[in-house]
Amino acid sequence: MSPFVAEFIGTMMLILFGNGVVANVVLARTKGHGGGWIVITAGWGIAVFVGAFCAGDFSGAHINPAVTVAMLLAEKIPVMAALSYLVAQMAGAMTGGALVYLFYREHFGLSEDADAKLACFCTAPNVRKLPQALFCEVVGTFALILPIFLIVTPSLMMGETPADTDPRLGLGSLGYLTVALLVFGIGLSLGGTTGYAINPARDLGPRIVHALLPVPGKRDSDWSYAWVPVVGPVIGAALAALTYRLIA
Repeated sequence: MSPFVAEFIGTMMLILFGNGVVANVVLARTKGHGGGWIVITAGWGIAVFVGAFCAGDFSGAHINPAVTVAMLLAEKIPVMAALSYLVAQMAGAMTGGALVYLFYREHFGLSEDADAKLACFCTAPNVRKLPQALFCEVVGTFALILPIFLIVTPSLMMGETPADTDPRLGLGSLGYLTVALLVFGIGLSLGGTTGYAINPARDLGPRIVHALLPVPGKRDSDWSYAWVPVVGPVIGAALAALTYRLIA
């Protein structure tokens, strides 16, 4: 399987499981309705594990533009390959978002809360102070990327691989579980402000799908906020890559 297809499938599975658990908790008359924040954060942790496991052997399981940006800044992936990853991640995120809508279509129709419907696609801050929300996304992504760099095979990050621009993180199955637990922890500890997008494709792709699909009773797609979960994770990823280069 090509890295492009792997990133597409991995990101699609990430969103199908991740946004799927949100829909199960917030939409009307689902089996999981009212399950709460811990259910959502656990579901997202599992989503990361599933997505990474699907893509890992073929692309390194970035499944997040923030990871790809960090690897690019660490000079472990060529520019054109990085662009290919970003396109695959966006396409996978949009496909996953559409699948969640189709899966829960009847429940979208039964739900009256337009904000809850939007939450099944993308994030929003609980306190609408955009500079603070941006800060939270920067810190949350930094807390994701730096530990990933510290977890991966040291030789990969220290430039000792046969190919100097190897995009694979070298995590392995245990590493994927570790990153899944990391995302679970970020959700529990740092997710209460913005919903911890920490992944531009995870937020922007399904947000575009929300705008395009005929979701009954939907609100606008909150484009005035949409830049925050894109810019914040990119800044956080860049800071994490810089920090790693300074300490490694």
